[in-house]
Amino acid sequence: MTTNVLISGASIAGPALAYWLGRHGFNPTVVELAPALRKGGHAVDFRGETHLTVLERMGLLSELRRLQTGGSPMRFVDEAGRTLLRLPAEFAGGEIEVLREDLARVLYEHSAPYTEYIFGDSITGLAETPSGVRVEFRGGASRDFDLVIGADGLHSNVRRLAFGPERDYVSHLGYYAATWQLPRDSYPGLAKGSVGYNAPGRLASVGADHRDPARAGAFFVFASPELSYDRHDPEQQKKLIADAFSGLGWEVPRLLASLDQAPDLYFDSISRADVDTWSTRRVCLVGDAACGATIGGMGTGTAMVAAYVLAGELAQARGEHRTAFTRYESRLRKYAKGCQEGGDRTGKFLAPATATGARLRNTLLSRSLFLNGMLKLGERVSSTVALPDYPADPVASAHD
Repeated sequence: MTTNVLISGASIAGPALAYWLGRHGFNPTVVELAPALRKGGHAVDFRGETHLTVLERMGLLSELRRLQTGGSPMRFVDEAGRTLLRLPAEFAGGEIEVLREDLARVLYEHSAPYTEYIFGDSITGLAETPSGVRVEFRGGASRDFDLVIGADGLHSNVRRLAFGPERDYVSHLGYYAATWQLPRDSYPGLAKGSVGYNAPGRLASVGADHRDPARAGAFFVFASPELSYDRHDPEQQKKLIADAFSGLGWEVPRLLASLDQAPDLYFDSISRADVDTWSTRRVCLVGDAACGATIGGMGTGTAMVAAYVLAGELAQARGEHRTAFTRYESRLRKYAKGCQEGGDRTGKFLAPATATGARLRNTLLSRSLFLNGMLKLGERVSSTVALPDYPADPVASAHD
């Protein structure tokens, strides 16, 4: 009998999991609140043997190499625009960097032959039944599934419904981050990558768009205690950003002025998710919902690895989902936590609390020995788990 699996979230972990479940003969359904695949977003990266092995086993490695951005070099400047620090493309871009939008599209296309996608809807209720889970949807429908997987990010809806409120699992790390797009003609000399300016506890930066020569992107980070605001009110979020950067020089006033017309603002805390057990009965978490960090925790690569392992363990367990969930978590918890820890340092790295801290960062990373050591550390952390080889279902594979 085919196992019907509902996956919440169509960003990265969800479609990756759907692909592997389909390859193993399961029947996956993905539900996504957005009306279509989400556009925009920053570039994401893969680094180290483990990440690249999963991409190769999915048959995506060559395709993503063709789509890669070539990396995003970073430059930090003083208020007069003088360069204080240059970081190479591979510092943030790893071995392969692609736009999140491109990765999401590729994963959708590869998983679509095996998967039912439902856009513009979300889960509102989960109830255990003797043989599965009764799922209530915002659109009014209800359906039965054998398993439900939360692949819906740091602010996971499935985690809230099945495990408890977000405050029990998500910790604020002392910073907020914002991104938005703006016309590039305001910055005609903008080179590839990004240029940023620091004031204590703040970073304001602007970078060239990887695809559209007419566009650029702003990226702001600022230190703050946890704020109370409406996550669905962009005007309120714009005011929080403007207040945090009021009075700064460099290009900050121009960038803030562009914020008024920004149609695609992303604003969120830099936070991390810590869930004691990644599954409960017939519900399991994958990716950032289980063990994520907003920025700097290698979340994309970890999500791809987790999707591969979870689907493989479910296939090997042959219907014993509790066994599969336990093996999945046992294989990956230590690995995921190690990758996640990088996110704890992201805010402090990008926006040091003091001018002295910024000078120390610039001095250390200007030394090639220190910089190379950090790059090698990232590769080691991302490759500390051995990947089992899970044979795919021969009937499903015949459809490739």
